Amino acid sequence: MKTSLVLSFFILSITWTSAQNENNFTFKWDNGFKLTSADQNFKLKFGGRIMWDNAFFFQDSDMESVFGETKNGSEFRRARFFNSGQIYGKVKYKLQLDFAGGGVSFKDVFIELVDLPIGHLRMGHFKEPFRLEALTSSKYMTFMERGFPIDIFPERNTGIMIRNDHLDKRLSWQLGVFRRSNGAGNDVAADDGVNLTARVTGLPLMHDTEDKTQVLHLGAAISFRNPESETYDVESRPESHLAPKYIATGDIAGVENILVFGTEVAFVHNSFSAAGEFVQSSVNTMGSSDYNFSSFYVEISYFLTGESKVYKGSYSGFDRVKPAKNFGQGGAGAWELGLRFSSSDLNSGDINGGKLSDLTVGVNWYLNPASRMMFNYILASLNDVGNTSIAQMRVQVDF
Repeated sequence: MKTSLVLSFFILSITWTSAQNENNFTFKWDNGFKLTSADQNFKLKFGGRIMWDNAFFFQDSDMESVFGETKNGSEFRRARFFNSGQIYGKVKYKLQLDFAGGGVSFKDVFIELVDLPIGHLRMGHFKEPFRLEALTSSKYMTFMERGFPIDIFPERNTGIMIRNDHLDKRLSWQLGVFRRSNGAGNDVAADDGVNLTARVTGLPLMHDTEDKTQVLHLGAAISFRNPESETYDVESRPESHLAPKYIATGDIAGVENILVFGTEVAFVHNSFSAAGEFVQSSVNTMGSSDYNFSSFYVEISYFLTGESKVYKGSYSGFDRVKPAKNFGQGGAGAWELGLRFSSSDLNSGDINGGKLSDLTVGVNWYLNPASRMMFNYILASLNDVGNTSIAQMRVQVDF
């Protein structure tokens, strides 16, 4: 299965690249390699990303006595290839595979019918419409890892979603029906019930010119989830993928349904930006005990070299930063400083899952629009236990 997926992907890439000469296609670079037919009926894009991480852990004696010694480590956090496109104006698609961790998994495989009377209809395996940070590509995040709310709500699942924009894209909404799926996008035995997720966002402020960028994004989302297994659990590690998991609810049995609610805000003013999100998961059980778990983060960032965050849209979040002057081409690239505080509380009723808080300082060096280096220092504090300091870095290229 894995071999077939890889071969199919590369055969498709070679086939369409060969078509450049045979069918009068034009080929160019524009935030990815793009292939377009002369009649505009085929618009194709090819690309990928490589993210290599290193992390170093410094635990106090209390943390080491509970979790043991955490070893320093490195990993390819992401190693992906994708092909996306638009066919005859009305059909979009994307096939993205991730090879990190020694396996192959889907990271967006969908078909979308666009510009229908009600909006755009997407079908396949993709991100549920919940949380701006989760919808923003990992290529463009301020920090190496997303904040704690990512652990409460799943990122990608298999489903059908309708979405649309109004008022010159100042008002947007998404509504989808999903099933929990594995890394290949499958839920063959229908192991999970149908989950309904809805989100609405607005832009009270949107001003984007060459000399001024101002954006205020507000949003809220809700999801009703019905696990057929009648179990539910949440677990979190500090905001380092190489760290062990510090807090966990354990399996909660007899779950009838789960209601997840989230709010989000993001603000950009030229080189300064701020963002925050809050997520609460209310677990209703068949017995007398119900549970509430919550998580949030707040963050700020500033570009020392004058660039600005680039807002792409409600369902896409933020986009590629382009340095004013690339490193090695007469400039120093773009430099960004970031600060984030996040917290996750998995204590509720008779469940003592723990409370974990992170303070993260980040430095991002954008050498050019397609590559950057990231440096994060994290102080992770586990309530009533102790602290762990984490120093980590990432080298990233996307094309």
